[in-house]
Amino acid sequence: MAAEMRLPTIQKQGSMSIYGKGRKDLVVPGDIITSDTGFMSAMIISCLVRLFSFPHKGHGTYVDEDKLTASVAGEVERVDKLICVKPLKTRFNGEVGDVVVGRITEVQQKRWKVETNSRLDSVLLLSAVNLPGGELRRRSAEDELTMREYLHEGDLISAEVQSVFSDGALSLHTRSLKYGKLGQGVLVQVSPSLIKRQKTHFHNLPCGASIILANNGFVWLYPTPEQQEEEHFIVSFLQYINCLMALAAHKVLLYDTSVLYCFESSLQHQVKDILKPEVMEEIVMLTQQKLLEQKG
Repeated sequence: MAAEMRLPTIQKQGSMSIYGKGRKDLVVPGDIITSDTGFMSAMIISCLVRLFSFPHKGHGTYVDEDKLTASVAGEVERVDKLICVKPLKTRFNGEVGDVVVGRITEVQQKRWKVETNSRLDSVLLLSAVNLPGGELRRRSAEDELTMREYLHEGDLISAEVQSVFSDGALSLHTRSLKYGKLGQGVLVQVSPSLIKRQKTHFHNLPCGASIILANNGFVWLYPTPEQQEEEHFIVSFLQYINCLMALAAHKVLLYDTSVLYCFESSLQHQVKDILKPEVMEEIVMLTQQKLLEQKG
């Protein structure tokens, strides 16, 4: 088999500013975030939670000599007086309403165990799935015996987080018609922190592809049923896969607009060249410029 030999290339210094060089919202452990005494850190919030039992979402900080310091590497988030650090690499911490893509790992009594990139396996109850034909009735012993006909080990599903147990495990449901067992497609796994929260995470893309940008970092790319017979579909499909990998490699938030802009920027290159470091950097830089122009 022929091997491709390539000479080393000099990376362009000017493009680094696009990716966040000098950005003030990226910190590493030990960095001082602020010395303002008016902030509320995750530590203060957690103390108030114990006293007054109200919900919070602060994490990634600690107080050292009256200065708020980062305990993890990530992006600083500020909500009024609350300051926290969102890790760049982390397990999925699900919330009610999150869209997830997961893989069935075990069939148990009246439930399935699902791998969703979180600390613990998620749970999909038999009562939380649609019966064949959309029947609305109580689940019977016969339904329990035929659970593997609905879903078995290794199946990929899309679902929504219905609730969160006290130990952090997620309870899922697939009652909506947009959720359920997934068919043909490709799974691309990225960090959950790279998925932008939106009203919808299901998108139809040009050239006959559709995508599920799940909150847990599992991105499902699949052919749009009514458009998958186009001749150039396979090339475009591979182009989208490489674009997702390029955006993830450069820590760019994934959402429908960024994926589409990256796809448009990559059309001048062959599919096999997109993941070359210098080409990847050029494509992502063009994508970032388009996103900045859109915001501006």
